Amino acid sequence: MTDDWAERDGRAALALVINRHTRERLGGHLSRSGRAATASNALEQAVIARFGPGSKLRPAPGVHHVALPSANDMVERVIRTLKKQCVHQHRFETLQHACRAIADWIQFHNHRRPHQALKMKTPTEALALAA
Repeated sequence: MTDDWAERDGRAALALVINRHTRERLGGHLSRSGRAATASNALEQAVIARFGPGSKLRPAPGVHHVALPSANDMVERVIRTLKKQCVHQHRFETLQHACRAIADWIQFHNHRRPHQALKMKTPTEALALAA
């Protein structure tokens, strides 16, 4: 999660959901609270976006999230890129304005921006090749 700012609405926390394999941004949620619910809502939105309305995430018994140092480095890089290419380029009036701009950046990132780590493919192209 990272903090952003909107002129009228004030501070907000952004949680992103990222596919480590394809670098695809699956979803995000901007919230004033910055609590665990922000991350949970981002994950829920990502599941619905990928699998459709009514989809639920049901972790298998005994499966736990493990934070790897390499995963943390990738997430830090994503947040830095998001801030440099989107957040710092705008003066957001409201959280709704910030959400629209971030969603546009995610679309650009997933469908049009090639990545060195993906052999100059976009995340969408990498996902199609992995299928």
